[in-house]
Amino acid sequence: MDHLPKATMAALNNRGLDEVECIIPDTVGTSRGKAMPAYKFNPDDTFFLPVSLFYQTVSGGYVDMDIEGQWLEKDVVLRPDMSTATVVPWADDPTIQVICDMSNRDGDPLAIAPRNVLRRVLDLYAQKGWKPIVAPELEFYLTKPHTDANEPIEPPLGRTGRVGLGAQVYSMSAVDEYGPVIDTIYDFAESQGLEIDTVIQEGGPGQIEINLMHGDPLRLADQVFYFKRTIREAALKNGIFATFMAKPMRDYPGSAMHVHQSIVHAETGENIFSNADGSPTDLFYHFIGGTQKHLLDVVPLVAPYVNSYRRITVDGQSAPSNLEWATDNRTTGLRIPVSDPVARRVENRVIGMDCNPYLAIAASLACGYLGMINGIDPRPAAQKEVWETDYPLPAGLGAALARFQAAAEIREVLGEEFCSVYHDIKVAENEEYQREISPWERQHLLLNA
Repeated sequence: MDHLPKATMAALNNRGLDEVECIIPDTVGTSRGKAMPAYKFNPDDTFFLPVSLFYQTVSGGYVDMDIEGQWLEKDVVLRPDMSTATVVPWADDPTIQVICDMSNRDGDPLAIAPRNVLRRVLDLYAQKGWKPIVAPELEFYLTKPHTDANEPIEPPLGRTGRVGLGAQVYSMSAVDEYGPVIDTIYDFAESQGLEIDTVIQEGGPGQIEINLMHGDPLRLADQVFYFKRTIREAALKNGIFATFMAKPMRDYPGSAMHVHQSIVHAETGENIFSNADGSPTDLFYHFIGGTQKHLLDVVPLVAPYVNSYRRITVDGQSAPSNLEWATDNRTTGLRIPVSDPVARRVENRVIGMDCNPYLAIAASLACGYLGMINGIDPRPAAQKEVWETDYPLPAGLGAALARFQAAAEIREVLGEEFCSVYHDIKVAENEEYQREISPWERQHLLLNA
């Protein structure tokens, strides 16, 4: 375990260690699990949770599905993956957290666990001798504490005592306005061994972007999982909230999780998107073609909630609602950053920050994989701003789910068992939302309709 951060090693070796949290990412992407006194934890032990935790909606409701013996609530096995162990720097007493692998009692990986869905896709790449490399960008809002769901979300007060203004992209003053929160995020990240590339101010008031270093998709998904918890706790420590909603405030940009993707030879580490002379390879174009064809089928994995579509159907340039591609064009859903051939990559700009990082990265890589193995050519590159397209993203969750349900080829890659459960959960969430009466309806229809 020499690869673990020094703070984590110290905690593991410290007889004063108080608690261990054995956690897993659920369907939403939040942490669930068990906490125990440190003296009871053994890295070689197994732990158990009921499989029904994957049958819940984001609001906590359980969904009846066509699963034999669904409500027997059989236990699944958790095995600590000690390569993920980190300290919990916001805990009052010395504590570590560790992500657990999940399997059935017969030892097979639990197919509906998000971490295993990503592993399934990475295994397909490995069989071809390929290794994906990704770099996520995390956008989120800092907000005033929000306790009344009927009231709009508001930006927090900064160090000047004023509410931050929007449209201050890349402003260092805007970042400094929330310096104590950013400093706490840095401190928490360093304690956990989480690497930050850059921090910038985005287009909304209190909207921050943290870019992560590139690397192995599973490791980076673990980092996003940890970062979401870390950022929330850092905000709370400073008396404010952090939200990863795709569109938390009506008149300001939404929050995305842009993901840069490249593929290298597993043995040589060479980028398969570039030829020896530096030109793009056929596999590069096929990765784009596969993404254009198949990402339309898995939009519920990258835009998982009703709120997600407020971002991709309203924001325009801030959130492209298309899967066109071009070099250095931020109006396209698939952007090719200017880079040296060794770093040639495809940036997926459609993914929302409200996603489960394991599922969104798995879905995006699965689409590119199908493009490469099936030789799918992309549409011609866009030559100007893209405001309209013949291949728009679904306008809402219902339409996206209908397409997802019929997408046999991509469902086979991701796993039919997972896709079936995920679809039913999202249908239940959509139906629950449709039963709600919004403040807009009460304000404008109560006495006017």
